Amino acid sequence: MIGVNYPLADLAVSMLLLALIVFWLMLSFQLMANLVNSPDLSGGAKALWVLLILILPLIGALIYLVARGGSIPRPPRAGSDQQRVLEEYIRSVAHSKE
Repeated sequence: MIGVNYPLADLAVSMLLLALIVFWLMLSFQLMANLVNSPDLSGGAKALWVLLILILPLIGALIYLVARGGSIPRPPRAGSDQQRVLEEYIRSVAHSKE
C-alpha cells in the first residue's frame, strides 16, 4: 500500500505546500500579465520588474504591489452594461405597448 509509510501530518503539510505553490503561480502570472499590459512602462522597466519578481519572488511581488498596486485594473462589475441595456430595452418595449 502506498499510504502506509506516509503519515497524515505529512499529507497535510504536502497539501499546504501544494496550495501555496499554486497560489504563488497564480499571483506571478497575474503580475506578469499586468506588467505586459502596462502602457506606461518602458521595455526596460518591465524587464527589471520581471527580474525582481523572479529573483526575489516574495519581496519582489510585495514591492510591485505596493509600488504599482494602484495601476492594477479592477475587474468590471459583472453584467453592469448588460443590465443597463436590458432595462432600456424593457422600458422601450413597455412604452410601445401603451
